[in-house]
Amino acid sequence: MSFLLLVALVAIAYFAWRIVDQLPDIVYRLSEIQGDLAQLRRHLVDNQQSAPDGDTASAAPKDESA
Repeated sequence: MSFLLLVALVAIAYFAWRIVDQLPDIVYRLSEIQGDLAQLRRHLVDNQQSAPDGDTASAAPKDESA
């Protein structure tokens, strides 16, 4: 019985070590995703501010030369 506990403890330690070993890569990838999402939000906010009613045709200047 103690041998099985030892094997289980070694397996848990191994998987914990593998997870901790991958954490820097995971954190980097999450930060990249967060940066991409922030850039998309800024782009969407800029587009909404330039056309507040959602109609891009009305946001264009009208030609009154005629």
